[in-house]
Amino acid sequence: MTVTAPSSHVGRWATARPWLGIAARLGLAAVWLIAGASKVGDLAASGRAVNAYQVLPYDVATAVGAALPFVELALGVLLLLGLATRLTAGVSAALLVVFIAGIASAWTRALAIDCGCFGSGGQLAEGQAPSYLPEILRDLGFLVLAGFLLIWPRTPVSVDGWLSGEPAVEDEDE
Repeated sequence: MTVTAPSSHVGRWATARPWLGIAARLGLAAVWLIAGASKVGDLAASGRAVNAYQVLPYDVATAVGAALPFVELALGVLLLLGLATRLTAGVSAALLVVFIAGIASAWTRALAIDCGCFGSGGQLAEGQAPSYLPEILRDLGFLVLAGFLLIWPRTPVSVDGWLSGEPAVEDEDE
């Protein structure tokens, strides 16, 4: 009987994956916490930023804009703690897809707006040009982080791990 050593590639991946996961989790947590904190002090401005996309009725846009910072802060706290990580990553991914679609929609309709992702946003001043491509690429990067956590939600130093009592590394067969 011959015993074959596991591939070093698989061993490195199994060792690195939990730490990549914690980097993804904490990175995405920071994004949500910064985004939410930058808007929570001026909910009216956040509502105006959502309204600038011109896809929702004014009253709905202002309500969404007022709620959005709290959703972002909640996602950030859950990711920071590592609690309900897969669910939080799924909600994050869905929200990022909505953001990407909104920015792409504004771009295709030639609206001159600031996305409002990390501040008040809204209509740009005369002569200012929007930066849609970098915003979409940035959000795609955040979407990759959320996707990683959807596939591999278990990370070291997380409430999920503490509650389950299981190690952060799952079997490769899962």
